[in-house]
Amino acid sequence: MINFKDVKTIFFDYDGTLHDSMKIYGPAFKKAYSYLVENKFAELKEWSDEEIGYWLGYNSQEMWQTFMPNLPKETRDKCREIVGDEMKFLIEEGRAVLYEGAIETLEYLKNKGYNLVFISNCRRYYRDSHDKLFGLGNYFEDMICSEEYDFIPKYEILARIKDRYPKEMAIVGDRKHDIEAGIKNQIYTIGCKYGFASKGELDNVDVVINNITELREYF
Repeated sequence: MINFKDVKTIFFDYDGTLHDSMKIYGPAFKKAYSYLVENKFAELKEWSDEEIGYWLGYNSQEMWQTFMPNLPKETRDKCREIVGDEMKFLIEEGRAVLYEGAIETLEYLKNKGYNLVFISNCRRYYRDSHDKLFGLGNYFEDMICSEEYDFIPKYEILARIKDRYPKEMAIVGDRKHDIEAGIKNQIYTIGCKYGFASKGELDNVDVVINNITELREYF
């Protein structure tokens, strides 16, 4: 077992790590895709959760540029707006769900003296609405979202902010963006197998966990 005894700061991805985001992202994605079908930009298609889940972890600009790169920019922006508005509505309706044991695990780590930092490829309203719903600010020293850094890659954001916090460090996440951020910044990586990773994305992590509560076994 890897010894994390010297770790003082733990960075947390959010969607697919603490938040079971398919509950709100799935309906929002389908609503945006319906708009594309209605306006003759796409063919009718039934999307599975697995297909939709592939896009979780991307920031919204990167997602739409990669998903349908030939869309006019104004149409991509409209789709981003649809997804954002629908997710906001579902959050306010109380439809967002954290993984079982997520809050208890954050509380455990906070009480043990770790510096916890939220770092997500999300927009400000998304971070703030989840903070309001779940009281995340009670556990995180800082809550970083990619919109504050013009949606640059997560590894670049981490490179800019990491010197604010005590070493050693670890990052917990479910997607390639999180693992890349850890490896490029030479900190420990903990991959969440229960999230939305595609095959191979967690191959190079230091530790894989099958449940968020397993962090207690390492810290």
